[in-house]
Amino acid sequence: MKVNVKNHTMMYPAPAVVATAYDEDGRADACTLAFATMCSHHPPAVMIAINSTLKRKTLKSILQTQEFCLGFPSVEHMAEVDYLGIESGYNADKIAKINFTPVKGEKVNAPIIDEFKVSLECRVMHVAEVGSHTQITGEIVNVQADESVLNDKKIDFRLLDPLAYDDITHSYYKTGDKIADAFKVGLKFK
Repeated sequence: MKVNVKNHTMMYPAPAVVATAYDEDGRADACTLAFATMCSHHPPAVMIAINSTLKRKTLKSILQTQEFCLGFPSVEHMAEVDYLGIESGYNADKIAKINFTPVKGEKVNAPIIDEFKVSLECRVMHVAEVGSHTQITGEIVNVQADESVLNDKKIDFRLLDPLAYDDITHSYYKTGDKIADAFKVGLKFK
């Protein structure tokens, strides 16, 4: 039997990702986001949403520069990722505080956090206000991946060991094992 539960924003699984941008003084800033997803194959694009009802320095920087990077942290960086989400860039140099290394992107003027094994370099394509959040669509202009997460020149989900976030329980999770090949397991119903 299904029952109605409290109406809440949710997406399962939700990646814990970190958006980065340079501020007006050229300093790298970052914030953790639970609202991020793919949104186009051609051109390749992602959509992020940052709470605009609160004072968010990274949001201001992305809107000013029209460029950002999106980092996919591994489970090993859970504490740092959590800090980047609970501290304001207006109060602290968050990246320096956790001893992360910002490196300028190759295709965009936005910082990549070197410790993250996969990063997307993005240019803003579209901005919309959606309720409490500013939704930003970014065209992916470059993907950088550490060799340690590559298998046959492709990013291997298991080697990345990405961090997942549950916005209902405010919890972090480690993802599980591969159970099937997509686009093949359902062929039995064709």
